[in-house]
Amino acid sequence: MSVLWLLLLHALSTTIMAGVIWTMQLVHYALFVNVGAERFCAYQREHMRRISWIVGPMMGVELITASWLALDPPRGVHPWMTLLGVGLVGAIWLSTGLLQGPTHVRLARDGAVPDRIRFLLASNWIRTAAWSIRAPLALLMLTLGASAAAEGMS
Repeated sequence: MSVLWLLLLHALSTTIMAGVIWTMQLVHYALFVNVGAERFCAYQREHMRRISWIVGPMMGVELITASWLALDPPRGVHPWMTLLGVGLVGAIWLSTGLLQGPTHVRLARDGAVPDRIRFLLASNWIRTAAWSIRAPLALLMLTLGASAAAEGMS
């Protein structure tokens, strides 16, 4: 795979996830309280099923490309950028696995427990902040890598 394709896949997966997480934070999770107790468990299970088709592949591509870039930073891209990027991916995966993921499972099992919904909203700011840093960082790496590649061609 060429370095430009790698940087493009990385930036694409990261910016998609930044958009998804902001939508989840400000719209979707915030509306959980309006679903209604009698339908919440089924709603939450369906949410988990449907969102997995988006976030699973994008987070996987992001993890693979961020790791690849950290192991072999492209010409023109500062190694600290790739290390920061993969570190933020690690924080996102840890937050998802330790905080948001288990909270979603409990909500699907136990229903719309207000404290759990508040916890989900509060803890999700970790991922929102991380992807908000990652998106411009990934775009900057793409720009720097493309510029270095173009200079190498001339």
